[in-house]
Amino acid sequence: MEKSMRALVVDDSRAIREIIGNMLKELGYQVFEAGHGKDALKQLSTNGAMELAMVDWNMPEMNGYEFVCAARGDKSYDAMRIVMVTTETEISQTVKALEAGANEYIMKPFTKDIVKEKLALLGLASIS
Repeated sequence: MEKSMRALVVDDSRAIREIIGNMLKELGYQVFEAGHGKDALKQLSTNGAMELAMVDWNMPEMNGYEFVCAARGDKSYDAMRIVMVTTETEISQTVKALEAGANEYIMKPFTKDIVKEKLALLGLASIS
C-alpha cells in the first residue's frame, strides 16, 4: 500500500480548516492544519514538505500570498502543489498568487467535487 499523501490546510477559520480537512481525509490525505502563513511554515519545518497546501488569502500574521512567496523561496518545497482558496472578489490577488508560484485556485464556496477536480488537474488525485 502506498503511503498517504500529506496536505497542509492553511486558513484562519477553524470551520473552513475542518471542512477542507474532512474533504481531503475522504480523498485519502493525511491532513495538517495551520491558522496563518507563519504557522504553516512552522508546520512544514516540523513535519517536512507536503504534497499539497491549500491556502486561504486573508489571514493574520502572514497572508496566503506571503506564504506562497516564502514557500516558493525555499527549494525544499518546490514539489509541493499550492492551491489558493479565495473569494471571488479577490481575482486580481489570485492572479498575483499564481504568478508568485501557486499552482491552482479554488473559489469559495466550493464542493468536494471541485476540490477533486483541481487535485486531478495537479496530478494529485484521480476523478472517480
